[in-house]
Amino acid sequence: MGVTIESSVWEPNLFTYVFLFFSCCFSIFLFPYVSISNRTSTLFDHGISSSFLRFQRKFLLLYSLSSVMEGLWLAFGEFELASYGYGREQMLSSLCYGYAAALFAGPFLGVLSDLIGHKKLCLFFCVLHFFVGIWKRVSENPSIFVTSICLSLANTIFSFSFETWLVTLHEKQGHRQDSLNDTFWLMTFFESVSFIASQMFGNWLIGNNMKGSNAPSTATIFLATICITSLTRGGAEIPQTKTFQDYCMSFYAYIFGDKRIWLLGWAQACLHFSIGIFWILWAPTVVADGREVHLGLMYPCFLGSRMIGSTVFPWLTSGSLPVRLEDCLVYAYIILGIVLSIIAYDYQEIGFLVTLFCLFHACVGLILPSLARLRTMYVPNEFRGGMMSLSLVPANAAILLSLVQGGYYRNVGNAVLMAFGVLGLLSAAFCMHVLKQFGKQPYHNWHKQ
Repeated sequence: MGVTIESSVWEPNLFTYVFLFFSCCFSIFLFPYVSISNRTSTLFDHGISSSFLRFQRKFLLLYSLSSVMEGLWLAFGEFELASYGYGREQMLSSLCYGYAAALFAGPFLGVLSDLIGHKKLCLFFCVLHFFVGIWKRVSENPSIFVTSICLSLANTIFSFSFETWLVTLHEKQGHRQDSLNDTFWLMTFFESVSFIASQMFGNWLIGNNMKGSNAPSTATIFLATICITSLTRGGAEIPQTKTFQDYCMSFYAYIFGDKRIWLLGWAQACLHFSIGIFWILWAPTVVADGREVHLGLMYPCFLGSRMIGSTVFPWLTSGSLPVRLEDCLVYAYIILGIVLSIIAYDYQEIGFLVTLFCLFHACVGLILPSLARLRTMYVPNEFRGGMMSLSLVPANAAILLSLVQGGYYRNVGNAVLMAFGVLGLLSAAFCMHVLKQFGKQPYHNWHKQ
């Protein structure tokens, strides 16, 4: 008589999604009643100007559509490459092409954004996605080299240009500062929602047999067309009158001459590196030792946790919690380092491992709008794009080196790569601690030293 061995595939409990949903709702709806400033979030505040509400909602809608385009590639990029017959080595090559392009072209895109206008770079982001979508539709076997470079450049632009455009428009229209802080966390919140929506949308398209792997590309073309139309219908943006030489001289004086911006940039680079390493290694970590898991069902859990983390930000900036933003960032970076170290060196059951992943993303959701606020405090708007793109250079270089050494040559194990991420996060925590001390000095007095 034969023996049948049943194997089960692990998947998150339905209660997990319910808990994440209600936690987000609880954090958002409770905040207006406990804020010591006795004001509500701009998401529900009807007392502020209607012009700002129109501006905020239009921007968030455009940003959400752009996030869906980014999310379609993040969720289905590997699926598309596999459908074209590419193997593991070629997929790894595509990642290397992308990070190499971001490493060398990223800083120039940031400078270009400051000089010609951030809206034009946002338009270029949409054009890149539109071009890649058309390329995939008309070509039976699109070049992995061209596709990876274009999408990596689009991702680089997405990481800084929408934020810089928002800050520039916000200042130009004279809206109040606390409203900008609210928009920062709403950006992180709606970006996470859009990533989840992109996964659901892509699954629906593929499940309905809409040309299989080409379905996400068709959706990208449609969304890119909407965004391009919206961006071209708006008013013209007035670029800087500085020449490239004047810009470089001023950039050196204000950005390289301020140690606080160095600290802020390094903290951003360490976060970017740890997130990149996480998304590269999380799936191999979960399926280690042959464990069977529904990876697609974990994706919404991570992003839902990130949404919860973003809703904590207005509690900090409103003074509802007795802790400074810089102190909270120190704790958040330390928690990230501890979580990543446990994942790297301590074998865990899947349930506990997913809990650690969710905690990781909750901290990321808090850190992202917090860093955006600190950039508003310390970085001049006319150099914000260049500063943000330059801060990504060490992270992209480290990720590219990790892919080459860990992926191609197998000289470095996954645990070691995560250990480097831990060291970076702990150093970022130290940077935030030092930044808090420097931040006590007024901006004009700092430059006189």
